[in-house]
Amino acid sequence: MKHDRCFGRSHGWVVLNTHSHREQVALENLARQEFVAYCPMVRRRRSHARRYSDVLRPMFPGYVFVASHSCADRWRPLHSTMGVRSVLRCGDALSLLDDGFVESLKIREVDGAVCGSENALEVGQKVKLAGGPFDGLVATILGLHEHDRLTVLMELLNRPVRVRINAEQVGAQ
Repeated sequence: MKHDRCFGRSHGWVVLNTHSHREQVALENLARQEFVAYCPMVRRRRSHARRYSDVLRPMFPGYVFVASHSCADRWRPLHSTMGVRSVLRCGDALSLLDDGFVESLKIREVDGAVCGSENALEVGQKVKLAGGPFDGLVATILGLHEHDRLTVLMELLNRPVRVRINAEQVGAQ
């Protein structure tokens, strides 16, 4: 089978590096060439002129994935596709992502954006802080921010205090 000879296995996703902010251009051109391509997106809050809006941004900026079964016999055109900078390789072999990884992202998609896992934190949720100076205190989540940061409200010295912490420091109460 030609597919196994080219990739060493029959399943996976080829990783493509795109030009800066050209993931959508790459996806459109790959689709025109009948490749099965995927770029996982996440929802980000954007601030402009004191107005906030939610926008979709690539989860992995600068990268898109192409199903290896869709390019088994014709992967060389990937190099010249508009929007694509290069095909990731490990030596002479193409870099492949496991099908399970991409499928787990697709399963978590809601309205075109990959959402957190089932045990994701939510605004209003009570959490117990672990580690650091606030170890063992109970707090309420007030806000979720980029880069796994949270704003929590906790009781310190008999007063409510807002604190910004890493999401790694919390556990469900």
